[in-house]
Amino acid sequence: MKVDLNADLGEGCAHDRQLLQIVSSVNIACGFHAGDAQTMLQSVRWAREFNVAMGAHPSFPDRENFGRSAMQLPPETVYAQMIYQIGALKGLVESEGGRLVHVKPHGMLYNQSAQQAALAEAIARAVKAVDPGLILVGLANSESIRVAQALGLTTREEVFADRAYQADGSLVPRSQPGAMVESDEQAIAQTLSMIEQGRVQSLSGEWVSVKADTVCVHGDGTHALTFARELRKAFTQHNIEITSL
Repeated sequence: MKVDLNADLGEGCAHDRQLLQIVSSVNIACGFHAGDAQTMLQSVRWAREFNVAMGAHPSFPDRENFGRSAMQLPPETVYAQMIYQIGALKGLVESEGGRLVHVKPHGMLYNQSAQQAALAEAIARAVKAVDPGLILVGLANSESIRVAQALGLTTREEVFADRAYQADGSLVPRSQPGAMVESDEQAIAQTLSMIEQGRVQSLSGEWVSVKADTVCVHGDGTHALTFARELRKAFTQHNIEITSL
């Protein structure tokens, strides 16, 4: 059994370089919610150093709230913003002799596009316009995945180690109690269930079917590195091979 392990990079967290020695793919912030040209370039260089697959992590233009504010923007505006962000990172990656592999939207852009087909289509069209060979990463069983596949893109369905799920398969909003899985043991058990059994138990108790192509570990927690190492250890114990997108 194989799975990708991904983390977000270039968002101002203290452990980026160490995380790169644990994960197999990274999503690099493109300046709209965090990061800038210098942090993007540094992230690319570190990812190249540790042979980790690189992806763009575009966002709504929302640095004030770290890309977590809901926005209702015209699809063509989102389309242009996606090309701008993906294209900027792609240029930096290629200037260092690397290759951009995937695109994973960030924060509220990710969550809204998981449910809104028009937004999902704007993102998928932009990815295809920049490079039809790019993989689109989206929430398992979401509109993001369905729309991207309909446009002919390769997709990877994502699950979250430390986020709680709702009965419809969406993530519990961060503004609600219980949105984060606080216990490492519970988060590891949830992740193993999603990979090995293809299901996750929602916050209200129902079991939801999921496909786990890639697992996201957040790098901005107080014990992010410790948890990432424990998760890798659990994968090894369960004969789950970590492989990049």
